[in-house]
Amino acid sequence: MPPLSCGIDFGTSNSTVGLADGGSARLIALEGPHTTLPSAVFWEEDGTPPLFGRAAIAAYTEGFDGRLMRGLKSTLGSSLINDRTRVGNRALSFREIVAAYIAHLKTRAETAAGAALTRVVLGRPVHFVDDDAAGDAAAQTVLEEIARSLGFTEIAFQFEPIAAALQYEQTVTREELVLIVDIGGGTSDVSVVRVAPQARTRPDRSADILGNDGIRLGGTDFDRILSLAEVMPLLGLGSSTGGGRGTMPRHYYLDLATWHRINLLYAPRTRADLKALRAEADHPDRIDRLIRVVEARGGHQLAMAVEAGKIALSEAEVARLDLHALTGGPNPLLRRAGFEALMDPSLDRLAGLVARVLAQAALPPGAIATAFLTGGSSQLPLVQAAVRRLLPGARMATGDMFGSVGLGLAVQAAATFR
Repeated sequence: MPPLSCGIDFGTSNSTVGLADGGSARLIALEGPHTTLPSAVFWEEDGTPPLFGRAAIAAYTEGFDGRLMRGLKSTLGSSLINDRTRVGNRALSFREIVAAYIAHLKTRAETAAGAALTRVVLGRPVHFVDDDAAGDAAAQTVLEEIARSLGFTEIAFQFEPIAAALQYEQTVTREELVLIVDIGGGTSDVSVVRVAPQARTRPDRSADILGNDGIRLGGTDFDRILSLAEVMPLLGLGSSTGGGRGTMPRHYYLDLATWHRINLLYAPRTRADLKALRAEADHPDRIDRLIRVVEARGGHQLAMAVEAGKIALSEAEVARLDLHALTGGPNPLLRRAGFEALMDPSLDRLAGLVARVLAQAALPPGAIATAFLTGGSSQLPLVQAAVRRLLPGARMATGDMFGSVGLGLAVQAAATFR
């Protein structure tokens, strides 16, 4: 029997691991009974080993002294990846932090397998970075170097939407053309793939990939857009300074609304700068709210509240954000109609992406038999409605929104490492 192999879907918001075992594939439990692990790391100030996933988020929300980091995948392909940041009583690079998280995934996989794992298929978005081939290649190189440093010796990559197609293929009974729409925390990827029962064991599926493209747009971008529109003005975004001669610098609010940049605000110099700006502000009460969040290191709590509000709008027309304890300000009321209006430019980008992929495949929308939606953000009603408008004749299908890619990567691993 060949050595076991695995597929790792390291996601912006959540991660999964699939184990390839004797020609079959399964997701493993990563935290208690859960097959998903939030892509979060928490280091306590005393330098104890880090916590991961739900445990990391719980430690942060319960007020433990330490540092929470989320959205780590977004540092790949950016200048941040080699920057060092204070973590507990040490200074670590983001590369080392990403490596610690992936090492935890590997340890959980080896525990489930009962053996060391040296073979892996890593998922990757079609583009880590938009319109930057060098940055895109650098991101994959960093991910491969991290995997090799952790003991993986045979490493392959597969595009995340193709992995989702491979998982969907396990359910089909005849050949068909499927359009995969994978909208995760950080990227939107679309592919047209020919799937068929007889193709399942072929390790090379390049001939069946008819179109494939992606953009850096995902759930964390939706959170940021919503936060900048509905929350950050309450903390001074856009407010005037010096009797109307200037406005509050925007970059503080962009950092606070962007998961992987929140911790940049916690430097002592930032607090000093904000207090100086407060003295010039025409609405100092709003800047007081911003200072309160920064001094309490409450940026991630704020982001989680916005994310929860976004999700609530999937089921309700309105959702109240309970922010007073965090900001000292009002609790804004979100409206689904307003959120959907904010998302119109993003949906236009998604529509353009689908059109480009269909053009690559030289196919009209009517040629697509099935649209398979995966990724956490594809659960949003406005996203599903947009795909229906683009492909009115296609059957809409969904699998495990968070696990399809991880399972597909394990299917790829079983075919690759035989």
